[in-house]
Amino acid sequence: MRRDSIFYYLFSQAPGLLSELVPNPPANADAYRFDSVAVKEPRFEIDGVFLPPEGKPGIVFFVEAQFQKDERLYERIFAEVALYFYRNRERFTNWQVIVIYPSRSTEQSDLLPHSSFLNGGQVHRIYLDELGDIDQLPLWVSLMVLTTVDEDRAPSEAKELLKRAKAVPPAEGRVIIDMVVTIVSYRFGQITRQEVERMLDITFEETRVFQEVREDAMQEGRKEEAANLIIRQLGKRFGELSEDIQASVSKLSLTVLEELGEALLDFSGISEVQNWLAEHSG
Repeated sequence: MRRDSIFYYLFSQAPGLLSELVPNPPANADAYRFDSVAVKEPRFEIDGVFLPPEGKPGIVFFVEAQFQKDERLYERIFAEVALYFYRNRERFTNWQVIVIYPSRSTEQSDLLPHSSFLNGGQVHRIYLDELGDIDQLPLWVSLMVLTTVDEDRAPSEAKELLKRAKAVPPAEGRVIIDMVVTIVSYRFGQITRQEVERMLDITFEETRVFQEVREDAMQEGRKEEAANLIIRQLGKRFGELSEDIQASVSKLSLTVLEELGEALLDFSGISEVQNWLAEHSG
């Protein structure tokens, strides 16, 4: 779940990644915007989409980062895509789906019912462990692969990415450094700032810490987008949420949503979510 948040932030910071993920990206791929969307009645929470520029109909790209095996993943994805495309047909000329896996073993086992979609050119399945040498990949793609490399290799690979970040424009380099720190913090769990400094040979004067990256991601979006992200994360962990829980989350301030974003990592059941909301609502 935390990895989902990392990918969401990564795509929002670098929508140009679209050109690296599909074989024939649209000519105006750099103008696309990455966002999250919801489809109501029935309610679907779509991980993220690359949307063409406003007023310019184009292909809509749905993105799913899937790091746990889900034997009904494609059933859900194609239901979401079909309904969203139907509701917004006038905005788009076509749809495509990008599914990112750490490896083929994570993919749904029974593919037969979806073979026409999977083999028809509209679905792009990316297996991070098959992309090649992380040092030879485009920088933003290398960040995606860093989330999956073995822990014993992660520090050295992270250092190489920090070196590469110095060769790009400063603003972009700063975001990449922040992402590297975020990913390393995620990979090694309860790691201290001092341990990150020693591991990567950096100081925190050079970069923001993991918590600040998460806060910036929340602050840069609208309150509604932040609430939708939290609802989607809770739904992935505990199943479909009641309307009361969704309404309670939507009413929270950005500051409290940030606190919930941290707290949800420790919840073990929906009752803990309800208790937390009862304590922090009002």
